[in-house]
Amino acid sequence: MTHLPLARLLSLATRQLLRDARAGELRVLFFALLVAVAASTAIGYFSARLNDGMLMRATEFLGADLLLSGSTPAAPEQVSQGKQLGLEHSQVVEFSSVIASDAGIQLASVKAADSAYPLRGQLKSAAEPYAAEQTGPGPQPGEAWAEARLFAALELSVGDTIEVGSKPLTLRRVLTYEPDRAGDFYSLTPRVLMHLDDLAATGVVQPGSRVRYRELWRGTPQALGAYRQVIGTKLAANQRLEDARDGNRQIGSALGRAERYLNLASLAAVLLAGVAVALSAARFAARRFDTSALLRCLGLSRNQALGLFGLQLALLGLGTSLIGALLGWLAQHGLFYLLQGLLPAQIPAGGLWPALAGIATGLVALAGFALPPLAALGRVPPLRVLRRDLLPVPASSWLVYGAALFALGLIMWRLSLDLQLTFVLLGGGLITALLLGGLLLLGLQSLRRLLARSSLHWRLGLGQLLRHPLAAAGQALAFGLILLAMALIALLRGELLDTWQDQLPEQAPNHFALNVLPADKDAFAARLAELSPHPAPLYPVVPGRLTLINGEPVRQIVSKESQGERAIRRDLSLTWAADLPEGNQLLAGDWWSASSDDLPGVSVESELAESLQLKLGDRLRFNVGGLDRDARVSNLREVDWNSFQPNFYMIFEPGTLQDLPVTYLTSFYLPPQQERRLVELSRAFPAVTLLQVEALLAQLRSILAQVTLAIEFVLLFVLAAGLAVLFAGLQATLDERIRQGALLRALGAERKLLVQARRAEFALLGAISGLLAAIGCELISFLLYRYAFDLAWHAHPWLLLLPAIGALLVGGAGVLGTRRALNVSPLTVLREG
Repeated sequence: MTHLPLARLLSLATRQLLRDARAGELRVLFFALLVAVAASTAIGYFSARLNDGMLMRATEFLGADLLLSGSTPAAPEQVSQGKQLGLEHSQVVEFSSVIASDAGIQLASVKAADSAYPLRGQLKSAAEPYAAEQTGPGPQPGEAWAEARLFAALELSVGDTIEVGSKPLTLRRVLTYEPDRAGDFYSLTPRVLMHLDDLAATGVVQPGSRVRYRELWRGTPQALGAYRQVIGTKLAANQRLEDARDGNRQIGSALGRAERYLNLASLAAVLLAGVAVALSAARFAARRFDTSALLRCLGLSRNQALGLFGLQLALLGLGTSLIGALLGWLAQHGLFYLLQGLLPAQIPAGGLWPALAGIATGLVALAGFALPPLAALGRVPPLRVLRRDLLPVPASSWLVYGAALFALGLIMWRLSLDLQLTFVLLGGGLITALLLGGLLLLGLQSLRRLLARSSLHWRLGLGQLLRHPLAAAGQALAFGLILLAMALIALLRGELLDTWQDQLPEQAPNHFALNVLPADKDAFAARLAELSPHPAPLYPVVPGRLTLINGEPVRQIVSKESQGERAIRRDLSLTWAADLPEGNQLLAGDWWSASSDDLPGVSVESELAESLQLKLGDRLRFNVGGLDRDARVSNLREVDWNSFQPNFYMIFEPGTLQDLPVTYLTSFYLPPQQERRLVELSRAFPAVTLLQVEALLAQLRSILAQVTLAIEFVLLFVLAAGLAVLFAGLQATLDERIRQGALLRALGAERKLLVQARRAEFALLGAISGLLAAIGCELISFLLYRYAFDLAWHAHPWLLLLPAIGALLVGGAGVLGTRRALNVSPLTVLREG
């Protein structure tokens, strides 16, 4: 037995790999692996950088990367620790104050900010009300900026003086945009912006005043993470750390769903490339049975023979992965260049992690799909040198399929980082493959009865499928997977994103009206009906705080930094309604029904109920205006927070809170260029607070546009991976086709007959693949809709086009990919045989 050192084995593997570089299976294997790594790398970079870019956009709604807020000033060490970590800092103080003029008084929300504010986004202002806005630094000491509605309500002009507390300030500009304004729906308006240096002179902020202190931070993710760790456990009870995801429910939801859609689209490209790797690796192993037997005869051990071919694949995989990572890096740069008008000007580079993850994805795919067929090379009997019919002892089916499934699951989890999504896709794919594969085998067997009455080219074409039904079924499933992936991407690009966009219609409410007095309710509703096509109902609002759950203090029940803990630190906006509001769905219990006791019912939002550990029948106590009110949980609701309708955590049974002082709340859509009518509405109802949320809607639509373009970009990789699968499947049967073609031509068959047989075979195979893809796409879409995206599923009739598309695509590619079987000289093939 010859023993070769590792260096010699590596040298031999390198020479053989270079010699075999022109082999068809190596070219397809190289291309498939290149697509897998390039797709994974490009998608990784694109997803990471796009996510960072969207987060940078979303940080504008905080005015910073990280926000420390509280009802008392931050401790000096909390500020000094951030500065020591190299973070940029800005301080903002917000409070309410009455602004007076000769025309009257107006309650305003005042923001005192230092010169560094904002750290993210830009302030915008105008020289006169409704003039062109400009970006620039905020007001200087002694100055103030105010919104146009304050100018209109108090009949002010630029240059007039207002008093904030004891401090007179000169109105220099009209405030048009604050980047962090959209993150707070219930801040009082109109807004006044002043310099922080003037705050002490106002005398407004006194012990016991209702003030919100905000420490704004900007820096690298590493420094921000370190700051979170340093002060995260030292926060006071009234303090909270927020980032872009925490600060706004709509933005956080949009970012999370964007990542999920993009990851789902990227899975298709990498998995298709993995299938191509598996098909190519199987042919790589089959074509080296003779070489392995010869090496065994020359003295190589089983392990050394296996190691030799394993080193060849490892060298091929490593070299291809490095090239693929470079191509993926270049591809995402090209895409960002094309989309530069839609994306933030500055996007983080992404680092090395996406490239390393892409290389790892390629190597895992190669190991999982190529090692099982490669293992057969170590079991080739040396006697095969004399008897070509001897085959290696097959490996355990559990080993082969287990390794492939493990690789699939690992890649899917790495790309999605979502176990539920991974199991839905993997489980749906397996069930589909088993069911459809079994039906396909039965269908192929039934075709035998049709051969007797068919023409010669059909008998030749169908005979090729029926001679090896398992191989034919495998090919049909592989080709079907191509069409299935493309159909799923089409669903993803069209229907799922359209479903999301439908939640943000063009005329989604872009204004909220708060503090509508009962005396003005009917007149305000009538005026609103003239301005807006579909205003939301006017909901009564009473501020109240949850204090007890089943007689136990609520603070002893909720966990730190949970949604419930944040909800009990402030007054909730309580309302009552006779009917279930639009955008709400009952999950448990009934809407209002007769109760066995005297307690009124209350409906609780489901996520808050989970955080507070609430269940039907629990008794709640609220402190409303200094009075205690008890209620019993009647039902739990799911709320669509993306609807921009007035939404509430707690809705009481009608008649529960009607004896308390109440104001009304609504939302409505006002077409662009209608600001003058908004001013007229404000003058007619001076007590009403009008809040614009147009900036938030624009941000959400921007995220949708970016995700749509990203998925279209991923589709290019899906197409490339699909081509790799197609030609890998054709290469897997090419040797046998060459021998059969040579034999038929030697027996007198014309070239035209063989071309017709090829067309019939691949057209039928493509039609079957299209039918399998249509059924599989419906099944997987049902699972995705039901368990991953929580959407209502419906049938997709356009999927019936897939059999025709499959027949054209696979039929054309099949004839093109096997043309070599018709061009090789029969004499050459028969002599080699």
